Amino acid sequence: MHVLATLRERSNNTCELCGTKENLKQYTIPPSLNENVDRDVLVCQICLDQIEGHTPMNPNHWRCLNDSMWSEHVPVKIMVWRLLQRLRQEGWPKDLLDMMYLDDASLTFARATEDDKEPSEKVIHKDANGVTLKVGDSVVLLKDLKVKGSSMVAKQGTVVRNIRLDPDNEDYIEGKVGGQQIVIITDYVKKT
Repeated sequence: MHVLATLRERSNNTCELCGTKENLKQYTIPPSLNENVDRDVLVCQICLDQIEGHTPMNPNHWRCLNDSMWSEHVPVKIMVWRLLQRLRQEGWPKDLLDMMYLDDASLTFARATEDDKEPSEKVIHKDANGVTLKVGDSVVLLKDLKVKGSSMVAKQGTVVRNIRLDPDNEDYIEGKVGGQQIVIITDYVKKT
């Protein structure tokens, strides 16, 4: 069954975060590289715009997380955990976070975007132009890059979608080129 159809069935055609039935979209949780029922959620446009930073976070909109945090579906719990982390300065999300449970693998995945860290603790990745890169962004290679340990050359102009960030080194990102997962130095990419 197609991922979107499975998500619609799983959620009963409602936003898995706020319960709205209008303008529903499939959202792949970064740093996932492919659509997958275990890493996607069905969200409304209002939630999506706030998740992706197109509109400011509205704490009152996210009061719905009090209900969605109890979802039986792990991807929903991961998104709820990330959103509560972003809102923790509001006070009430801390109480919800204290009640939440994620197994170790899910918690590791949830922490991949560092939403639980203070801005001063985060490793900031920037492209060749100084633009901040985020998990899930797409970048373009600015020059031909020989892939170490392989005869492959990643050509200039290649678009690398859905990147991952190295949590320990601001100079490294990961992405798929030609079906192969590679590490790329941020000085050689430009955000699209």
